[in-house]
Amino acid sequence: MLLVRCTLNHIFIESRIRNGHFRRKEKNPSSGDVKKWKSDRVYIDKHGKWRIFDHKKMSRKRCGSLRGQGWKYGSGFVDGIFPVLSPVAHQILNFVRKEVDPNNVWAALDTLPVTHETWDDLINVAVQLRLNKQWDPMASICQWILYKSSFQTDVMCYNLLIDAYGQKYLYKKAEETYVDLLQARCIPTEDTYALLIKAYCACGLLGKAEAAFVDMRKYGLPPSAIVYNAYIDGLMKARNPQRAIEIFQRMKNDGCQPSTDTYTLLINLHGKASQSYMALKLFNEMRSKKCRPDICTYTALVNAFAREGLCEKAEEIFEQMQEDKLEPDVYTYNALMEAYSRAGFPYGAAEIFSLMRHMGCEPDRASYNIMVDAYGRAGLHEDAQAVFNEMKRLGITPTMKSHMLLLCAYSKARNVTKCEEIVNQMSESGLEPDTFVLNSMMHLYGQLGQFEKMEEVLTAMEKGPYEADISTYNILINIYGRAGFFERMEGIFQSLTTKNLKPDVVTWTSRLGAYSRKKLYRKCLEIFEEMIDAGCHPDGGTAKVLLSACSSEDQIEQVTTVIRTMHKGMEIALPA
Repeated sequence: MLLVRCTLNHIFIESRIRNGHFRRKEKNPSSGDVKKWKSDRVYIDKHGKWRIFDHKKMSRKRCGSLRGQGWKYGSGFVDGIFPVLSPVAHQILNFVRKEVDPNNVWAALDTLPVTHETWDDLINVAVQLRLNKQWDPMASICQWILYKSSFQTDVMCYNLLIDAYGQKYLYKKAEETYVDLLQARCIPTEDTYALLIKAYCACGLLGKAEAAFVDMRKYGLPPSAIVYNAYIDGLMKARNPQRAIEIFQRMKNDGCQPSTDTYTLLINLHGKASQSYMALKLFNEMRSKKCRPDICTYTALVNAFAREGLCEKAEEIFEQMQEDKLEPDVYTYNALMEAYSRAGFPYGAAEIFSLMRHMGCEPDRASYNIMVDAYGRAGLHEDAQAVFNEMKRLGITPTMKSHMLLLCAYSKARNVTKCEEIVNQMSESGLEPDTFVLNSMMHLYGQLGQFEKMEEVLTAMEKGPYEADISTYNILINIYGRAGFFERMEGIFQSLTTKNLKPDVVTWTSRLGAYSRKKLYRKCLEIFEEMIDAGCHPDGGTAKVLLSACSSEDQIEQVTTVIRTMHKGMEIALPA
């Protein structure tokens, strides 16, 4: 073995090479001769199996085995191949993870030999950092390759750097990297535009995203499924689902065949909007187009039904997935458990939990959280506590969400002592209670009539590091309104403008509810008119509260007419 020392304070070990080939002794079964072994490499494929990588498929004669084609947006290496990191690559990876100063990283990288092996190691390390979502060290390596080293500039490095900047919402730097790519006379690929569009969407710059989409055609690259998927994904993360649906329709109108990933994204979109019927329609459409759903597609569809508590439909899709020879993973089982949880069947969720373990699929933290939630929703707080304790016994550290779900379980049982104990446990575990936790405690104190404690929590939120949001004040308005303390309720409502908070539909409906219980019909109509003038659209809950204020047939007819007129007006206004 050849030992090479460098300033990274580590010893790099390289295999001795002769004439570009590794050598080993191998017996020929026919002649017994010793012959040269082909320069193959061992790697782990996407299924976790050891395989042999043929270098002929990526010739080193083209300036490096991974140059220009080794990394693909959203997958990793070509065809999902992830080569095992060499000892040198491991040393580089460990160093850049610990070193925060880019100058020190670049100084250390300057000591590396300019060889094909170094190039491969650096790209392998950059992609590994990407998989771990460690954007800063990944950017440092790409910056050194492009701007500091003597390596020839390569579109793959530019793409990785654009990705790193996009993930950190540094769209201007991503933009500058794209300009540098063009000035270096590199030809942008579909991955380049996919990552640039996604970076713009993440920053809410939809106009720039569309401009990049148009710019792509100037280089003779018709938008592919990869680019459309990045655009749709970016819009979804920017919370613009309507625009994402429009881009999906444009994709089909442009004759670009949606891929499995495309349909999975749209099924997720409709699932999160509680539109399981649309999710199922898209699923049937993709099958009619001979587009094979994968495990992620099935999981997204199970999740869509789970959010609406449609456990029978969720189980039907689960069985259909197994008929398609796809093995459920922990995410699929979790989605099915969630369906039973939301439908109010905690023991159904428990059966799926047991089935998952029986099938050799190990539950994760989310699995235990779902079970805590399932029992809590059903009012079985002792069972929820048992699952929580089991999670800790197995060495799974409960997160903020785990504690919040247990808190909700005891809050539903109005066990204030236990809730206070859970909040103290969170602080002892180094988990600072957030706004949701404090809102839950405020609501519990209010329900039990412990107004002094409720106001103490509010004071702590307003003076401390915790941020009181509109939900905080909605709780107060609702509690004081139910208790008949109209003056306090109105005082809190009037103070919202000074806190830069805008009343939402829950705020207005809670205020309406206070007067509705006293059958103060005229006052309810005044508040309703204020609500409309403020640009807040009423929902079904608002209509129900307003109707409950009525004490005569004439009033019911008047309210019904107003609601129907408004409903028609909103329907007419929607398409614009």
